[in-house]
This record gives sequence, structure tokens and C-alpha cells, in this order.
Amino acid sequence: MNIYQSESTMSKKEILISEIAQVPESLLDEVLDFVHFLKTKIIKERLDIAIASESSLKKDWLKPEEDEAWQNL
Repeated sequence: MNIYQSESTMSKKEILISEIAQVPESLLDEVLDFVHFLKTKIIKERLDIAIASESSLKKDWLKPEEDEAWQNL
């Protein structure tokens, strides 16, 4: 952490960068793996939400009124 700036005035990203800068080189692969894990987790959660939304909306999409509404596009 910068001696001129307290954690209370730093953004979370700045605090993380400061903390990562202090991690020994031998552990950086693990830190990177964890960051990749978190990114993958976010993508999976978004995909799960999209799939859940699709199945709940499917009943409306399959109505004849929907086919009629989109017929002229």
C-alpha cells in the first residue's frame, strides 16, 4: 500500500493491485488461477440466468399470437 494513501481512500481495484504487488512471485500463478476462476463463475451464472429466462419465456414465445406479431418482419 502506498504510504501516502490509506485504504479508506483507495478503490477496491487499487487495494487489490497493492495487495497483489506484495504477493511472492511463486504464488502469482495461484492468484491468476483464482481470478480466472472468478471470471468463469460470472460467465456461468449469467448463462444459467439466460437459460432459466428462456425456459420461463418459452411458453409465451410459442403462442400463435407471437407468430402472428412477428410474421411481417
